[in-house]
This record gives sequence, C-alpha cells and structure tokens, in this order.
Amino acid sequence: MKKIWIFSIVALFFMGCEGFLDTENLTKKDNSNFPKTSGDAETALTGIYALLREMTPGEDGQGFFLTAELLSDDRFGGGGPDDRRMHAVDRLKKVDENMFSDVWKQDYRAIYRSNMLLNSLDGISWESQETRNKIEGQAHFLRAYFYFDLCRLFGTVPLLTTSEPENVPRATAEELYAQIAFDLKTAIEKLPSVKYGAANNSELGRATKWAAEALLARAYLFYTGYYQQESMPLLDNSTLSRTDVITYLDDCINNSGHDLIGDFRNLWPYSNIYTKKDYKYAQDNDLNWIGEDGANVETVFAIRYSAKATWDNPWYNNEVCLYSSPREPANLDDIFPFGIGWGIGTVNSRLWESWPSKDIRREASILSVEKEMPDYGWGCDKQMNETGYWQKKYMAVNAYNEDGESVNYSRILYPEIDSDYQLNNTQDLVIIRFADVLLMAAELKRDAAPMNRVRARVGLDPVTYSDEALRDERHWELAFEGLRYYDLLRWGIAAEVLSQQNGVKVLDNMVETRMDMGDIAQRLQATKGLMPLPKTQIDLSAGILEQNPGWGNESNMN
Repeated sequence: MKKIWIFSIVALFFMGCEGFLDTENLTKKDNSNFPKTSGDAETALTGIYALLREMTPGEDGQGFFLTAELLSDDRFGGGGPDDRRMHAVDRLKKVDENMFSDVWKQDYRAIYRSNMLLNSLDGISWESQETRNKIEGQAHFLRAYFYFDLCRLFGTVPLLTTSEPENVPRATAEELYAQIAFDLKTAIEKLPSVKYGAANNSELGRATKWAAEALLARAYLFYTGYYQQESMPLLDNSTLSRTDVITYLDDCINNSGHDLIGDFRNLWPYSNIYTKKDYKYAQDNDLNWIGEDGANVETVFAIRYSAKATWDNPWYNNEVCLYSSPREPANLDDIFPFGIGWGIGTVNSRLWESWPSKDIRREASILSVEKEMPDYGWGCDKQMNETGYWQKKYMAVNAYNEDGESVNYSRILYPEIDSDYQLNNTQDLVIIRFADVLLMAAELKRDAAPMNRVRARVGLDPVTYSDEALRDERHWELAFEGLRYYDLLRWGIAAEVLSQQNGVKVLDNMVETRMDMGDIAQRLQATKGLMPLPKTQIDLSAGILEQNPGWGNESNMN
C-alpha cells in the first residue's frame, strides 16, 4: 500500500507541549528512544493535551467549537466584511477548497501522538501498574475525542490506530464509532474511580473516568440519532445498548462527586470579584464566580488555558473569547464589562425573543445591548450581522484596574500576562458540564427527573417528560457551548430550524438588511450537514479520498 508521509514525526509529536505542564526540549528524541520511562510517557501525554488548546481556533476560526456555533441557529457569522469564511460556514457554504485544512491536520496530529503513545506502552518501564493505567486511559480518551470531532465535522474519515502513516480510504461510520466506543470503554476501565474534589486540583484539565462516561453518552446519542440506529457498534462485533449507556451515566451522576453549582450565573467569569464591583447585573444578583479550580464541581472536562500566551503560541489563551467579543468601540467603557475582539457569532435576535423571560438563563447567557449598554456604539469596525445581542459565556471580560483602565480581568489575576487584548483570555473552554450529563440521562431514560433537577436550579417548575421539553431544556441550558447544531442534526430537525434564520433583521456595517440563508434546507439535504474535506488532503491521497456529497459544485460556493 502506498504510504504518504504527510507529517514530520519529530515536529508533529513534540511541538507545542509547553504550558499544560512545562517540559524540556525534546527535539532530539524520536520513537526509537522515547518513551521509555513513566516520566517519558507523562511527557508524551502532555504533548497530546497540548493540541486540545492549539486546535481550538484553527485558521480563521475554523476550529470545531466555533464552527459548531456558527452552524447553529443561535449565532450568525458576524465579524467584518472580509470574514468570508465565517459567513460561509454560517450559511453552510464555502469560499475556498481548503476551509477546514487546519482542523484536519491538527486532529490527525493529535491522533498520531495518541497512537504513538498507545503503541509504545508495552516497551515502557512503568513505575507502577496504576501509573500505566492512568496514562493509558487518558490516551484512549483523547484519541476518541479527536476522532469524534472529525466524525461530526466530516462524517467518515480514515481510521488510523498505529503510528505508521498510511494512505487509506475512509472507514465506515460503524468502524469509526466502534473505535470511539472501544477507546472510551477502555478509558472508563483504566481510569480510577476517584471522586472529584478540591484535592484533585493537580488533575484539572485531565480526562477522568467520569469524563469518559459522559463523552461515550454524547457519542452514543449522536451516532444512534444521526445514523438512526438502535445501538452503537463495538470492535468485537457486539453493541453498546441504551441500557449500557444509562448505566455509565448513572455511575457518573451518583459516584463522580460532580454536581450542579448553586447559581447558574456563577459559572461565567463576568461574575468575578474584580468585574462585579462595577457591573450592575452582577451586583443586583449578588453573583460570585465559582472559578475554574476545585470549587467548581460542575465542570467534568475542560480545555485549560494559561497566562503564558505570546504571538509564538497564541493558542495558550482562549481565542474563542477573542473571536466572540464585539469589534473595537470608540471607548472600552461603552461595552463594559466586556472586552473587544473580532465580532464573530452575533446572536440571533429570535433566540432572545423565543426564550421565556422568566428563565434567568436568558440574561445570564445573552447580552442585550439595549438593556445593559446604553452607550453601545453600533457598526464598530464595520461589524456585520449586528443584532444588538451577544453571548456572555465565552467573551472577553474586563474589570477596572488600579489606574481606572478597563482591562481583561486576567490582567489583574495574573500581572505577568501579556497586555495585548488578543493574548489575555484565560477562561477555560468547558467541553462537558454536569448539567449536560443530567440532560443526557433524562433523554436516554425519557425521564423528567434529571431534567427537572437542572430546571430547579434556575427556579423553574418541574415538567413532565416530552421530546419538546427536553429539546428546549438543552437549548436554554447549553446555549453557546458548541452542542446545539449537532443536537439538531441527530434529532433530524436541522433543516426546519435553520431555515428560520431567514429574514432576521441585522445591520451590515450600519446598513439595515435581513439575513438571507437561501435554501439552507436544500444544502443540508445535499451535504447531510457535514463539512467539505480539504482539497489538499484529497490531492495528497492521490484520489483515495473523495469529497463529501454536496460540496463539489459551484452552486454551493459563496
């Protein structure tokens, strides 16, 4: 079989390992002499985690999280007139043949690193079986995580489980999800059943048994919904049933130590102590940010960022917050307590209008400039798709420093941080929250009890179970967390819901117009809601890879 060496092995495995845990220079090591010890294995594992951060933004924001947000009905492309890729993703169109080149390469870099570590396990001198199990379980979790991102974006992709690069065709959906299920089940079996607690602070950002159980449920729900199957395949030709997944979720709910925090609004850093003293919304509701360390029992798995970002490694900071913040106003006070960014992902005004006003999560999740920003300046830096609504969960958050300047709260927390606003968002990107675990359990059991637990936190009355009630609850609780689009796809209602974006009033560089998504239902039918493969990868495969349906004709160009 023809082999195509797309990757430079040494650079691929060791580049970008700093920050999660600082490591030595590894450029003189290769797979003939590394990893050999438990310490080597830990360093190799750190190198896999490093790519979680690095792949968050992608070129022009073409990372998984931002792409999922723009594809949903909750947010528009936004940005400026030149942000054509954002506008294309929002409309399920394309503007060039390699829109997702970074995503593809970064995911496969991470998979390669995972494979290399997993293939080396038997040759390592382990200090204990417990150490091996913890590292092995995390590597399996991470490989599943990266494959699941690829499968949701592109449908089917090549399946590689060794560190030997090969030019292979796409695997089937059954083969890919069987591998994902195998990796997550292995992670569940290998990782210890240690309850979450403040004493586990050194493990924050690391995969746990509980995170693996939750991610397996998410993968099961997507696979069985999108592909209309009753169960999820396993590598031994058996299957994972609904009952099996419920058992895993019950274990996570009952034994993980994770829970809902008391106030939904305290999950988000606009309620931090430095911002609160000048932010009326936080003051009026007596909010107190729970933070991202041991007290935050709700986070099951998150991508961690640091205060060490530079222009050599900008992904050390959370670029999702940078992309999602308003474009530069005349005065930062005009948008306080929020900071500036690139204006991507303006919020669909119909979401605000359809969200019950008695639900405190509406104002906790969406910034209405009419209600909160009397001095807001419209059309800053040629803002497109402007609605007067921004999401609050992942946006630059400012506070006034001792000199009275509006600066990112991270600059007060970490005085050593770079002062460039493009490099100082340290907020974690939460991938799995305990609230989602409860809602997945409610959906799989068709039982309102876990859902009503989520509702009770925000003061809402209990409801009886129905698909509509469950879908609404996921929408309100998990808005702007990268889940909505793939929920719509797996429920089979994406065409109907996304078409409702047509006609929403927006300002494009201060010109009043209405969103024109065209016949997005037709494009969803043609593409199955999947993204186009990068042409560079198709070319490198010498024709082994073929483009996804619906992306090979001029009618789908923006």
